[in-house]
Amino acid sequence: MFRTTMTLAALGLTLALSPAGAQTAPAAPDTTPLPPTTCSTVELSKMNAETAKMTDPDRKAAAMKELTLATDSMARNDMKGCASHLGNAIRMIPGRG
Repeated sequence: MFRTTMTLAALGLTLALSPAGAQTAPAAPDTTPLPPTTCSTVELSKMNAETAKMTDPDRKAAAMKELTLATDSMARNDMKGCASHLGNAIRMIPGRG
């Protein structure tokens, strides 16, 4: 009886001291390939119109933030950054990502 109690106490102590991250599996990264994107005012306008039609408020807010970042990148002539943010916004639109 004493041996069983001590074994269970040691097991409980081991679980209590182990890091929380070791007890759960990490989330898998999004590996969906980006659709081909070109940064242009026409493409950004089209994406703004599609984003405005979205019904999920959380995804809509995140997509609008990505579009704002894409517009800012385009204004700085950072086309790689613009395409990256535009691709992220496209992923958030249902049926496009």
